[in-house]
Amino acid sequence: MGLDRREVPHAFDRIAGTYDLLTALNPGYGRHLRASARRMELERPRRLLDLCCGTGASTEALRAAYPHAEIVALDASAGMLARAKKKPLRVSWVLGDAVDPRAAGIEGPFDGIFVAYGVRNLPDPDRGLRNMLALLDRDGVLAVHEYALEDRRARWVWNAVALGVIQPGGLLTAPGAPIYRYLRRSVNEFDGADALERRILRAGFRNVRRLPVDGWQRGIVHTFLGRRP
Repeated sequence: MGLDRREVPHAFDRIAGTYDLLTALNPGYGRHLRASARRMELERPRRLLDLCCGTGASTEALRAAYPHAEIVALDASAGMLARAKKKPLRVSWVLGDAVDPRAAGIEGPFDGIFVAYGVRNLPDPDRGLRNMLALLDRDGVLAVHEYALEDRRARWVWNAVALGVIQPGGLLTAPGAPIYRYLRRSVNEFDGADALERRILRAGFRNVRRLPVDGWQRGIVHTFLGRRP
């Protein structure tokens, strides 16, 4: 039996020490995060929320795009959050469940919410998206940076890279850790690009659209944008 979504935070605890090493080998990883953060197109935002912040790469992208904003960053993995806290960022770090950030003491309103590679891992993504909507200020922006396979070609490329590069790399950097096998399976089993757009719309967001990234991840990773009415 594969890894369950509820077990994902503990699985990330096991690989926190080597996670940044492996993502650094992914061409475009940081650049794509920065592009998604900029695509929120926020003018002088006061408060931003980074959900599923991991080791803080997405938080760094938010800080680069909006240097004067107050940023709150949340993750459910204590190990990943410990790594994030070592980065020289002016951020409030919070351990908690992204499905219900208020349970961790996070209160809105926020001008923008950024979720990178997180919605797919939530035990209840629909509830999570509704709670994100509630935390946004009126006309606030959600940016979901996520794997969502667009077509058959994207599925073929994803599985080739996952089997040929990501899983072997995970085996070298974190032997025995199940998270990289889970990664391949979760992308295959979660929403495609059109389905994720519809899911965000059903949660109550308006003006939902997606923008592509370049490189080998074109058609595989997208920026999904939506606004609170």
